[in-house]
This record gives sequence, C-alpha cells and structure tokens, in this order.
Amino acid sequence: MSAARETRGLRLSLAATSANLGPGFDTAGLALSMRLTMEARVAAGFQIEATGRDAALCGALEHNLILDTYRDVLTRAGVHVLPLHLKLHNEIPLGMGCGSSAAALLAGVTLADHFGELGMSDAEIVTEASRIEGHPDNVTACWYGGFSVSAEAGDKVTVATFAGDPAWEMLLAVQPTSLATKKARALLPESYTKADAIFNVQRASLLVAAFAQGRLDLLATAMQDRMHQPYRAEACPLLERLLPLMCEPEIAGIALSGAGPSVLVFLAAETTLLEAETRIQQMVGPYVELLPLRIGGGVERTLL
Repeated sequence: MSAARETRGLRLSLAATSANLGPGFDTAGLALSMRLTMEARVAAGFQIEATGRDAALCGALEHNLILDTYRDVLTRAGVHVLPLHLKLHNEIPLGMGCGSSAAALLAGVTLADHFGELGMSDAEIVTEASRIEGHPDNVTACWYGGFSVSAEAGDKVTVATFAGDPAWEMLLAVQPTSLATKKARALLPESYTKADAIFNVQRASLLVAAFAQGRLDLLATAMQDRMHQPYRAEACPLLERLLPLMCEPEIAGIALSGAGPSVLVFLAAETTLLEAETRIQQMVGPYVELLPLRIGGGVERTLL
C-alpha cells in the first residue's frame, strides 16, 4: 500500500432503513432520512469520537460493529489492518428496527475496501454486508437509497430500486425499550398456511407497485401482513395501539419498522405532521418519541 493512500481519509454517510414494510418480510426495504455519517483516517491506534444518538455505545471500541467488521473483512482477505480514527455522528436509533446494524456493517465493509485497497464493486460490498447481516433488505436500501426489493441468488444479491417520492412524509414512533432482532425472529412460527402465504404475496406485490407508481392510496392494503407482525405484536405494543389508524383517512399506511419495536406511519397526502402527531399521541400517549422522516438517499462517499 502506498504512503499516499494511507494518508487519504474517507467520509461516509449511510441511511437508516425500515425493512419488511408489512408483507415484504426479508425482501423490502426503505431508506429513511436519518443518517450515520463518519470521517475515517489512518491513526496510530483505534479511536472513535462519537456524537448524536447513543453516542456512548457508538463510541465504544469494544464490540463495535463497524470496527469488528472492518477488521474481519481485512483479516479474511489477508490484508494488514490499519488502525483508524473515526469521527462519527449518529442519528439512527439503535435496536429499534431502523437498520442501525446494516449501516454499521456497510460502513465496516466500505472502510475495509478503501483502506485495504480491495477494489470491491458496489454489488460486492452489498453482498458481503448482506452475508454478515443474514438478509439483504436493510443493506440494499441503505446502500442504494429509496425503496428496494432484493433476493439472495446463490452467492449474489439481486436488487431492484425506486427512488421514491420525496414528498411522502412519515412519522416513526419509537418506544423507550429496544428489541433485539434475534429475539424478534424467535417469535416467528416455522411454517404458514397457504392462505396466509397467498395473502402476503398479494400485498407484497401491491407494495412494490405502490412505490413504483407513487401510489400512497395503495398502502393501506399493501402494508397488511400475516407473516411477522401478528407474532411480534406482544413484544411491540405500539403496533397494536396504532394499527387502528389504518382505517382513518389521515393515515396512508402503518407497519412495524424492521423487526420492531418502532412503528412507521405514512401520512396521507393532505395530512400535516402536527395533525398526525396529535392523533398518534391520542392513541399512545404524549411520551412516545415521534420522529418526522422522508424517504432517504443512498450511500455518499467522499475522499478526504
């Protein structure tokens, strides 16, 4: 590795994501306007300066998903691991179904590619992060932005994306306690009935059409689900309390964000944020955090 490359830093910005979106279990993902941003430079030893949400966790050197992924990718490639100084700012709630692990994994793989001169393509970075994550939905949405549908095809990830309508507004309802993805997956059954499978295939297909055509009016039906939300409802109490809003004209659609426990609420076209916040607080109380969001863009990479 040349000395010139060693001194060249990298700036990264990666989106929060909401996966599943009702029926799109392990398939559909949406980039959100919250982001993880960082500047990385070669240093004498590993250091992290963290600001934003959960700064103490993000700034810990031990069990840090970004650094662990960075080291693991380089070690498996047989490349020397250069210590890095990271300066990061996080807007993504951790453990709340907002794709924080996908953003961290992609950051780690991208840092390994850059500082290890691995020459990975976008598709290879996404495939590697998806392999570690175990499913591609959050990873593809985080990397490419907008709405994505993805499938594992052998050792590759096949993905289609739509930028999404920038005018669509959402609110993320965040409960105080987190839910580990592993625990959320343990709540799911081993098999489903034919009727439930058909129900979800119909609505997942409609979900793709809704984003492809910019049809907010389709979401009330397209975000219905029988494969994961009913089984996670007990661990995600906000969902049960907010789902009745799907019948109201001010709300376009509601779904768990990822594996939960946060709930993503799509506003109808004429609904203001204040109107939606007021109605949601009537359902869940005034102490639930509500984050206004738009559809987010893909990864941003800049040399320093």
